[in-house]
Amino acid sequence: MNMNYLPRPAALTRAGFTGSLIITALAITLALGQETTDTKNLPPPDLNIDTSPLRRETQLATSFAPVVEKVGPSVVNIYTSKRVQLRNNPMLRDDFFRRFFGLPDENQPGRRPPSRVQQSLGSGVIVSKDGYILTNNHVVDQADEIKVVLANGDKEYEAKLIGKDPQTDVAVLKVEATDLPAITIADSDLLKVGDVVLAIGNPFGVGQTVTMGIVGATGRGGFGVVQYEDFIQTDASINQGNSGGALIDADGRLVGINTFILSPTGGNLGLGFAIPINMARNVMSLLIGEGRVARGYIGVQLEAQVTPELAREFKLSEPRGAIVTEVVEDTPGAKAGLKPGDVITQFNGKRVDDRRHLQLMVSQTPPKTKVDLTVIRDGKERTVAVTLGEFPAGQFAGGQPDSPETSDALRGVEVMDITPQLRSEFSIPRNIEGALITGVDEESPSFEAGLRPGQVILEIDKRPVANADDAVSLGRRVEGKTVLLRVWTPGGSRYVVVDTSKTNP
Repeated sequence: MNMNYLPRPAALTRAGFTGSLIITALAITLALGQETTDTKNLPPPDLNIDTSPLRRETQLATSFAPVVEKVGPSVVNIYTSKRVQLRNNPMLRDDFFRRFFGLPDENQPGRRPPSRVQQSLGSGVIVSKDGYILTNNHVVDQADEIKVVLANGDKEYEAKLIGKDPQTDVAVLKVEATDLPAITIADSDLLKVGDVVLAIGNPFGVGQTVTMGIVGATGRGGFGVVQYEDFIQTDASINQGNSGGALIDADGRLVGINTFILSPTGGNLGLGFAIPINMARNVMSLLIGEGRVARGYIGVQLEAQVTPELAREFKLSEPRGAIVTEVVEDTPGAKAGLKPGDVITQFNGKRVDDRRHLQLMVSQTPPKTKVDLTVIRDGKERTVAVTLGEFPAGQFAGGQPDSPETSDALRGVEVMDITPQLRSEFSIPRNIEGALITGVDEESPSFEAGLRPGQVILEIDKRPVANADDAVSLGRRVEGKTVLLRVWTPGGSRYVVVDTSKTNP
């Protein structure tokens, strides 16, 4: 699915580097593959943890200098370097031009292609006295060398990459040192909108800088920056070089790791985002203890959003939950009996608001854990017990015969049977059967609802569709003002509600 949450002029910019990031589609599967490392079974870090609620007095402090003095030494500068090959001028690849300009032959034995060292900077947070440091994956990704410099500039360390997790943008470093100024860690679940926060980092390499703001929102996601998004939003100024730095509360405790900003220009506009420390701590403990991040896996695809229209069709009391659109064969979900059309409303007794919320809870539950899902099926609530699996590594995500046009409810939609040639042309998986959409009238309610050529109609009003004739027949039998379709798209199966009352006569 395409996430069009942001106006087109806006761009997502990592706080640690320049340039814009295109908003990409989020994978619908419940978990992503994990980053692995050869390092495992390391002793756990000795963390300073304070989970008491923040003191929320009504009088604002006149100065945060005491807090900054205590916390500042815990935030470090990170310098990375990697060697990149340079592209040669295509003209100079020609032997004549090389001889004319007296340039050496690149194909000479033992001659290395031209390269240069690329350097970048970011920030990190010391979380244990014995040298564990949290930062962003994008700060250290593909680096050949990582150096950590203390805030006062007096000491520089060569850092070892313990592990990284691109799916949350978390990385863990280790330096050989003792008695480092470790930060105190808070419980980010207790953070509230309106709480004062400070961002500390090394923007643009000018040196350690502190900015102040408030928490604008929690649980932000849907940007497509990483797979598991549960960001803290703040207006504390975050700029390039702040990536991996600390977001702290008014008591000087770490609540988040700064990661990216939302900006059309690359400069700060008051929309900064940080990874909650609870999520970062979970990833860190797995990388240190297991050498990799193993995530729970159910094996279902989910509807992007439960709209009011879908809520009515599925007989939900409110538009929330996660609608199952497809169950992958031979997965924990299939073995537990989950079916397309099930609406998951609770995960182990915890409320499920939407697809992303369920993704987060599943991803943070270890494989082989038995969980209870509260499911609404055909308007009735039931409990389904599922033993989570582990997400499979490497998985994310000529002339034709005349096409019959569906009648009545789906007027304006042309469908045909899926032939081997069409299956290959549209990259339709072998297990997908139904009616291939070959045309949609742009003035029809079906087009407005999102039906497009290349999609496959799998169900009409929860009745399976085997071929084009089925689609035409079921379309004629639809009663009421809306029709519920389950369709396959290249991004996975989804539900679509077509308002038939808008059908042109």
